Amino acid sequence: MEEILIPFFFFASIFGVVYVYLTSRNKERIALIEKGLDATIFNSGSYAFGHVVMSIALLGIGVGVGVLFGFLLNSMGMEESVAYTSCIFIFGGLGLLISFFVNRKMMQSDK
Repeated sequence: MEEILIPFFFFASIFGVVYVYLTSRNKERIALIEKGLDATIFNSGSYAFGHVVMSIALLGIGVGVGVLFGFLLNSMGMEESVAYTSCIFIFGGLGLLISFFVNRKMMQSDK
């Protein structure tokens, strides 16, 4: 029964988060329009989307490199759980750090 319930709750949770995000964003925009304010402050454009994609891509690359280095450390004799876990977190964090500096440089060059 667990084989069915765990994926169900996982996808239901993702759906719930996305649903709450979209409905609250819609309510905020409607409230601004009712007050007579301009709702263009929510238009971040493709620029912000590019930064999110860059961050996710570099995080994925970091995790992939972490798995590779974890495998190498495991083959050299380190315990499997320690090798994989530590390398995934270290290289995933490095990927996010690189993403931060790349995004900051992109924002400075656009100004």
